[in-house]
Order: sequence, then C-alpha cells, then structure tokens
Amino acid sequence: MPYDAFRNPVQLAPGPWENVAYNVKKSAQTIAYLALKNGGKPLPVLTAVKLVYLADRESIARHGFPIQDEGRVSMKHGPVNSKTYSYINGEEETGAAIWAEYLRDREDHMIALARADLTASDLDELSEADLDALNAVWDQFGQWDRWTLVKWTHDPKNLPEWEDPGPSSIPIPLHRIMQAVQVPNAVDQAALVRDFDRIDSLFRSL
Repeated sequence: MPYDAFRNPVQLAPGPWENVAYNVKKSAQTIAYLALKNGGKPLPVLTAVKLVYLADRESIARHGFPIQDEGRVSMKHGPVNSKTYSYINGEEETGAAIWAEYLRDREDHMIALARADLTASDLDELSEADLDALNAVWDQFGQWDRWTLVKWTHDPKNLPEWEDPGPSSIPIPLHRIMQAVQVPNAVDQAALVRDFDRIDSLFRSL
C-alpha cells in the first residue's frame, strides 16, 4: 500500500506524543469542511466528533497517516479525538482565537460555522488527500442520524480498536487503529507518524 508522506504544517503543543504536533487551525477547518458538506448548516456535536475520528481512520487506511495529529480515546459513545473534543467543549485557551475564526462556540449540542461566507477555498490546511478522506466519510456517514452513528461507532465489529471504558475513557494507541484497518507493519508505521510529528514540531519551533 503506497503511503502519502506529505504532512501539513502543524503547531507545537504540549502533551503526549500524539498531541505534540496538534494543529488547532487544521482541526477547526476539518469540522468547518464537514459543516460545508452539510450545506453550511450546524452539525450535532456528536456527529462532528464521530466524523472527525472516522476521517482520521479513513486517511490512515488510505495513506498511513491520520488527518489530525492528536491522541484518541474510547469513551462511552465511541472513539473520540481527545484534543479536538476539548476545543469543541471550550476547554482550551491556547489557539482558541484561531478556532473561533472557523467555528462558533458550542450551543444546544450543535457546532456551526463562524461566518456564512466561509468557503472550502478558505480551508488552506487541508490537503487533497485530507479532502478525499473527508469526502469518503461524508458520503458514507454524513446523512446518518447522530444516535445511529454513535451506535455504529461503539460496535467493536465495526471499530475493533474501541473498548467499552465504562464511565471513564481508555487511550486508543495509533498502531491499534492501523492494525484495525490492516496497515502493514502497523507498529513501525505508527512510529514513522510520530517521527514526522516531532520533525514538524522542531522546524516550527526554530
């Protein structure tokens, strides 16, 4: 399987290695793109969270790299991109102004575009490979009811990397997602992703 070694620019952020290169702008643009696919209408938070995870998974299956550089966890209603979920919930201060350029604060369990004139051409952090993965996920899941999507994503027959965490959460290592989508040499490929993230972070800090 050929892998796309291209990585979009990222920002340095603290935390475990999966969050070392977290790019808040790219994450906000990812959800903004999904909202545009929804006709510019707000998305249920549950839907947005699940589609972000599924798009990462699709990108891993296609190219060996996720769209987002961050940790992921099993939660009650399925797998979640942890840092992005924190931004959706308004729990992050660093980069909050960048997030607000694309998305409005969470309200009534919905997430909306920051402005009506936002277009796909404004989403400069997303590569063609990213967009292909997002389009594929939207085509399959975009019209699903949020609770149907939740039920599907916490079924281990569909996402074997998910574990029932009870009232808590359990980390999902990147190599487990890769194994689930049959990436060859998953442990080595996960290490390669980590190395790319660290290199990007070092260059951004110079």
